[in-house]
Amino acid sequence: MNLSRGTAAATAALALAGLLATASPSLSAPVPTAAAAPDIPVANVKAHLTQLQSIASANGGNRAHGRAGYKASIDYVKAKLDAAGFTTTVQQFTYNGTTGYNLIADWPGGDTNQVLMAGAHLDSVSSGAGINDNGSGSAAVLETALAVSRAQYKPAKHLRFGWWGAEELGLVGSKHYVNNLPSTERAKLSGYLNFDMIGSPNPGYFVYDDDPTIEKTFKDYFAGLGVATEIETEGDGRSDHASFKNAGIAVGGLFTGASRTKTSAQAQKWGGTAGQAFDRCYHSSCDTTANINDTALDRNSDAIAHAIWSLSAGTTEPPTGDVYENTADVAIPDNGAAVTSTVTVSGRTGNAPVALRVGVDIVHTWRGDVVVDLVAPDGTAYRLKNSSSSDSADNVQTTYTVDASSEAANGAWKLRAQDVAAQDTGYINAFRLTF
Repeated sequence: MNLSRGTAAATAALALAGLLATASPSLSAPVPTAAAAPDIPVANVKAHLTQLQSIASANGGNRAHGRAGYKASIDYVKAKLDAAGFTTTVQQFTYNGTTGYNLIADWPGGDTNQVLMAGAHLDSVSSGAGINDNGSGSAAVLETALAVSRAQYKPAKHLRFGWWGAEELGLVGSKHYVNNLPSTERAKLSGYLNFDMIGSPNPGYFVYDDDPTIEKTFKDYFAGLGVATEIETEGDGRSDHASFKNAGIAVGGLFTGASRTKTSAQAQKWGGTAGQAFDRCYHSSCDTTANINDTALDRNSDAIAHAIWSLSAGTTEPPTGDVYENTADVAIPDNGAAVTSTVTVSGRTGNAPVALRVGVDIVHTWRGDVVVDLVAPDGTAYRLKNSSSSDSADNVQTTYTVDASSEAANGAWKLRAQDVAAQDTGYINAFRLTF
């Protein structure tokens, strides 16, 4: 990861309209039903890291731009992809008087007017092998691509994977790629997923908060594991996703932390050591294969596959009713005032159904603290969940059924949540009504 801001933190253009769903309350289209993603064997990902370490050790201890170790890294990844049936392209660029390389791999098939792309920077700094930064992201993206091949996956969208050069010198490779894409090709990119440092030895679980659909995909995956996430801020705009975001392309990604210090609250939530950097070997010679947390690498690799399978799917099942949804996050204050998430229903006739389904997705570290109500447009409240001091589990992720037949269908419906006890935190992740 490059932590030099430069122009990478410039305000991004708006994401391409209509390519990915937004977080605004609206009548949604049918929800895609994706085939389940395969498990990504962490042993396979670590085997790639071992190879990258060997490449660095044989080439002056690093895999930096303009050095032999970087070109050998490109050759290693390309050989794996070629053997798996990908169409690969090596893109050259020049920076600081030396030649750099990007590697692009396309999986045959899918709608080439809708391209889902995932990528990671493959270069290290000159001071070390760069196994967490960013062998971890590069290896996980590679193994996910190989899983696509093993499954002979046939997604609705076209899949493309990228490995970037000279990220550590200012996102040079990814900027070159995006800047040299014709505008018609840029418009075909429905999303770019970035993975930079996903195996930090004292890990956190951070999700980019750029595109709401991509963000929710990752948050929901980790919520299903019972792993709380936080919004990524340490490297915001400082990795290769910024090159895409600044061109108006929807982006998202994962991160496990770099030189910032893990807080006591984060250590309580995720384990590890408070008061210590997420990665003490960041940009150092000790960023070797010993500098990886296997659990974080495993979880994040599986999350990458989940996102690729979910976001590239195009098959649909007709909903059993019309769905109105809001996926914008709403923070729930600890032992504080009630907050609401709103969906506006319009264009219906008559009253709401006798079996109105209320989908609740609340991420919380102690769900027993949370009281949840559905509030009808006229202000009538329907209690969905009471607090309970004996309910120590995480999260409220379920669908309730409410007899709302006395309520007019149209209007602003609210999910109201209140934390009524101290020391635990959470947020409304999503709220949906099915009529």
